[in-house]
Amino acid sequence: MIVLIERRSLIIFDEVQKCPLARQAIKHLVKDGRYDYIETGSLISIRKNVKDIVIPSEERKINMYPMDYEEFLWAVGDNTSYKLIGQFYNTGKPLGQQTNRKMLRDFRLYMLVGGMPQAVDEYINTNNFRKVDAVKRDILNLYEEDFMKIDPIGRASMLFDAIPAQLNKNASRFHVSSVIETVRADDVLQLIAEMKDSKTVLVSYHANDPNAGMSSNKDLSKFKMFVCDTGLFTTLMFKDKDFTENEIYEKLLADNLSANLGYLYENAVAQMLTANGNELFYHTFMNKTSRHNYEVDFLVVRKNKICPLEIKSSGYKKHISMDLFCEKYSSRILNKYLIYTKDYAKDKDVFCLPVYMTPFI
Repeated sequence: MIVLIERRSLIIFDEVQKCPLARQAIKHLVKDGRYDYIETGSLISIRKNVKDIVIPSEERKINMYPMDYEEFLWAVGDNTSYKLIGQFYNTGKPLGQQTNRKMLRDFRLYMLVGGMPQAVDEYINTNNFRKVDAVKRDILNLYEEDFMKIDPIGRASMLFDAIPAQLNKNASRFHVSSVIETVRADDVLQLIAEMKDSKTVLVSYHANDPNAGMSSNKDLSKFKMFVCDTGLFTTLMFKDKDFTENEIYEKLLADNLSANLGYLYENAVAQMLTANGNELFYHTFMNKTSRHNYEVDFLVVRKNKICPLEIKSSGYKKHISMDLFCEKYSSRILNKYLIYTKDYAKDKDVFCLPVYMTPFI
């Protein structure tokens, strides 16, 4: 007879990458059976510091992400808004202008602070965006140090720093050659793969043949990159200054900053889709009649069909790219979503969703 023992003690090995032998010892500690164990640390360093050790088969890897929107609302003491959003999504009804405005402001706060626990804690304790920004800059500096372990030449850091500028160009792919002049294609693929595996960036690959099995036809050489946390992305946007002014945060929060912030919303959507277990894909195509290139921002799979998502940083409802895409692949489409900053609505067969409803797709 097997007797299951309920253990009540948990031992945490924090920054385990600094002591690889402790990681190896997990095999024997688990066999001992008296305690449970958690190992945490920098994923890049953990993967690099494995020389002369046996990786224990007892390890069960758990993907960790920045706090999602629901968790962020819990942290700031709001236990009702997320449930309310879900109810309105499920019933297909608008929230009303006043409620939608409040929800959008709350969501922009999430976009600015982000989901990194240290940054959220600083916001809760100080309500000072400049101090929150300082915490996020410390995290970005740690990322830069880790990137040097991937690539001592500094190319990974250069690619990371270029993410906001690349997205702002509204190009059909990340143009590596505009960031690094001389680099082999194989080296680029390896760098991007290692950066993606580190969970510091999110990579959206081009789906050459959009269908339910997009992973099998993605183009590894054609991709877009996003930052794992939109709060970090916001700070990275203004990294050319020693700190991001409170005024900039306040204008972003009030949606009064003059810059085109479509790519900021794209990053937020990429983060939410990833947190819900979706791989990121997009698609570009040329319309044979107009000879114009079009792009669908994201594609997700539901019920063996695909759902295109078009992202707007305003209340603008035009969705030509998605319309033409759905015309081209009509038999493969389940639902169509326009993600924007107005209240829930239907535009014929297109679901127009306020950005904070993205997690419910």
